[in-house]
Amino acid sequence: MELRMPTWEQVETVYHSDLTPSFPASELKPLRAIGEMWRDGWYRPWCLFDGDEIVGECFLWLGRPGWLLLDYLCVSPRRRNSGAGALILEKMLEREAGNVILGESEAPIHAPDPEMARRRLGFYARNHARTAGYDTDMFGAHYKTLYWADREIPDEELMDQHRFIYQNRFSPEKYARYVQIPRDPEAPPILAVPWDE
Repeated sequence: MELRMPTWEQVETVYHSDLTPSFPASELKPLRAIGEMWRDGWYRPWCLFDGDEIVGECFLWLGRPGWLLLDYLCVSPRRRNSGAGALILEKMLEREAGNVILGESEAPIHAPDPEMARRRLGFYARNHARTAGYDTDMFGAHYKTLYWADREIPDEELMDQHRFIYQNRFSPEKYARYVQIPRDPEAPPILAVPWDE
């Protein structure tokens, strides 16, 4: 299997077949926003191909040079529980060697399905993710912050780069209303709203 850049038509297909049924509205960017970000040079979609079939994808949101956010990791429903998710991460880390990749995974304490959230965090830990010392709140979802890097990185540096990714795309008003980096541990989650609110 090979991780490679898809065409826009292939991105449209996996958006509807894989991402839309797998992510809640508050976590899913509109397809047009993904297209705009890709055209503007701030987005990099990778798809895992088995011959001509796409078995999964990881979409990266670009920040400053050397910094990326794993925006979506998804395996096609018909290929789940086959090891494809781990293979996507392995090949992504090879392709993006030298970059620091941030990740966000639901915190079990506020997740609709706490056991699933714990399993996801375990999956990422088994696939070499480090856990940062701060959580975030994005559009009403409480996340643990993860990262892949060849060194341990101080939280202040991670937060600075993490904030930049969102501040570079959002207006100050939208950022202030819907994004908390870091999340106040005493606060309840922000009210969940669609990503393009």
